[in-house]
Amino acid sequence: MSRIGKLPIAIPAGVTVEQKNGVVTVKGPKGELSQKVDPSIIMKMEDGHITFEIDENSPVNIKQKQAFHGLYRSLINNMVVGVSQGFKKELELVGVGYRVSNQGNLVEFSLGYTHPIFIELPKEVKVETKSERNQNPQIILESCD
Repeated sequence: MSRIGKLPIAIPAGVTVEQKNGVVTVKGPKGELSQKVDPSIIMKMEDGHITFEIDENSPVNIKQKQAFHGLYRSLINNMVVGVSQGFKKELELVGVGYRVSNQGNLVEFSLGYTHPIFIELPKEVKVETKSERNQNPQIILESCD
């Protein structure tokens, strides 16, 4: 058995977890995520916790079942954390003359090339840029996934 797979997942207030036809759907204040779960893994929800067990009768070999056990526990845990708290990354551009700005989800980088570089982010990702005098430009990315 996987050591990671044995750990229960606590479901916080405001988060709902549903399982239908092998697909787990997690809904919360920050969004909604879904993940297909292999039939060799049994997911049980009781008393505000989710636990995972290996189906001993499935035809998948034992090494693969053990790998799935930890994998799906980690994936579902990350989904619960994502829809309840969200994920946030703060990036800093280090270089002389580097600049960054955004218009919605379109990010414009000026990195010393002859032309600016534009990157369009997915709609699920919220982006914020900070360019203060005498400090390196910062990019803050937030998402539930």
